[in-house]
Amino acid sequence: MNTDRRRAVAALTAAGLLWGTTVPLSKVALGWLAPGWLTLLRFGLAAAILLVAARRQLRPACSLPVLTSGAAGYGGAVLLQNAGIDRTSVSHAALLNGVTPVLVAVIAALWHGAVARPVAWAGFAVSLAGVGLVTGGGGGGATVGGDGLVLTSLLLSATFTVAQDRLLRGRDPVALTAVQFLGAALAVLPFSVVAEGMPAAPSAPGPVLATAALVAGGTLLPFTLFAFAQSRVAAEVAGAFFNIEPLVGAVAGVVVFGNPAGPGQLIGGAAILAGIALSSVPLKGAGRAQAERLPQQETRREPARTSSRLASQVVLHVPRTRRAPLSRYRSRPHTGALRRPASPRYRLVPGRRRRERRQLRRRADPPRGPARVR
Repeated sequence: MNTDRRRAVAALTAAGLLWGTTVPLSKVALGWLAPGWLTLLRFGLAAAILLVAARRQLRPACSLPVLTSGAAGYGGAVLLQNAGIDRTSVSHAALLNGVTPVLVAVIAALWHGAVARPVAWAGFAVSLAGVGLVTGGGGGGATVGGDGLVLTSLLLSATFTVAQDRLLRGRDPVALTAVQFLGAALAVLPFSVVAEGMPAAPSAPGPVLATAALVAGGTLLPFTLFAFAQSRVAAEVAGAFFNIEPLVGAVAGVVVFGNPAGPGQLIGGAAILAGIALSSVPLKGAGRAQAERLPQQETRREPARTSSRLASQVVLHVPRTRRAPLSRYRSRPHTGALRRPASPRYRLVPGRRRRERRQLRRRADPPRGPARVR
């Protein structure tokens, strides 16, 4: 695994750990704000910070598809998740997130034809088994309607994760995340104002602190880290790290909210970690396969048709800091003159170009005649 992929795995792990705190923090913040206003405040503040931080890379990311994806993938999914958290328990809302990697793998297979390796599917199955073990001993207070809203939000989030792979091409991850956060805030604003009314003043500092932590540690950092990592790994591999979220949520439910814990929860947590390890195996194999393809790509290049001495004379006409590779120089079969590289920075005076072409032809094809007698 190269350095770039190690950083991607570290970013995915950190994002999963931070996302694990979102369900407990949202449960506390929902004591003050309605689901729509919590989503608006969460993504509105995060967008304001990221837009300033990535202001120089915003132009490629400012487009209607990016805003639409943020409105549906962030705004719609988190709005439904907050509504589900408000109607179910912390343990159920956190542990239901374990189905996200399987949804990502299935959607990626149906949409892009990117079928994960068998070992990755085995990891998904092990993680799902772990989630089932932990859910079997979850706390009370859960409702079918709340669980359904959470599952619907997970379906939107998985679809957004697969589509994000194409949106990240040629765009800065931070700038893309900032524009998507802006789209999420703009989409949720009309719903919050019309359906929920204006929020009341907070009665305690706890929900305010939870909202601030949700904006910084649950939105800014994890989504940016995930976008950075997803530009370097496949969608189905990145989705495997979503399984960290239910594990952290279950631990927070036991420690903070007093949910019961037994051997089933401990075994299930170990199964979730084992499933993540199995799902990341294709990441290492992909790195080795990419390294094996590089020498083959180098050998496919056509060699230059000129001598190294003649080609080096042409390279001298290109600025030293912007030299083109020798493989871009090709000789003309009928004249023997060299074509210049297709670069707008390569400029020569017309008269000087003719003189240099004549000199190159003379050096390539010396005049044939009787040898001089000394």
